[in-house]
Order: sequence, then C-alpha cells, then structure tokens
Amino acid sequence: MKTLELARHFIDCIERGDLDAARACFHEDAGIWHNYDGVTQTVDQNMRVAANIVDKTRSRKYDYKRLLEIDGGYLQQHTLRIVAQDGKELAAEAIAVVLVEDGKIKRIEEYLDPTPLAPLRG
Repeated sequence: MKTLELARHFIDCIERGDLDAARACFHEDAGIWHNYDGVTQTVDQNMRVAANIVDKTRSRKYDYKRLLEIDGGYLQQHTLRIVAQDGKELAAEAIAVVLVEDGKIKRIEEYLDPTPLAPLRG
C-alpha cells in the first residue's frame, strides 16, 4: 500500500470504528507520541484510547486540511469532528507527522490541544 493510501485507509478505519483494521496499519512496536503529555504510547495503549472514543461517540470525521507525503512518511493536518453519544458536537485541530516503514505506521507524532475532547475522557 502506498503511503497516502495507508494514511487514508487508517483514518477511514478510525472513522468507521474498525479498530482491528486500524491496528493492522501499525508495526507491532510502533509508538504514538502526543505533544500535550510528552509520552509515547504503545499500539495497545493507543488502541485502548481509540476504543474509548469509539464507545463514547456516534461518529468521527477527519476533515483534512493537508495530507502530504514527506520523506519517510506523511504529514496530516486535520480537524477531528466528533458527535458524542449525547449528541454534543466536539472538534479538535491537530497535526500529525507519521513515519512509515515497510508500508506500516512506525511512529506518530501528534500535535493537538486535547481540551475540546475532554468530555470523552474517563
């Protein structure tokens, strides 16, 4: 799978809530880092967070502002639009630098302010 095809496929899996397919996009030892806490999550940890979001939402939509192939991966700038189970609409802006190795995600470095998604925590 080409780099930008992988990017679109991964996001499509998250939007549909197909976390098994999303997980298959990662290298087993991939890392997911976030600027707001400086912690690198494992794939297992990240998939638990994703499952929590899927469970607490009716829908998830990534509106791309930029999706560019870069050396070693891709850069994605997007607005994540969520409709929570109670119907409340949430939105968060983010930029992700994604490193790809052998057709799979090896590392994500995501820059976002998680404040707008606070209702989904817990």
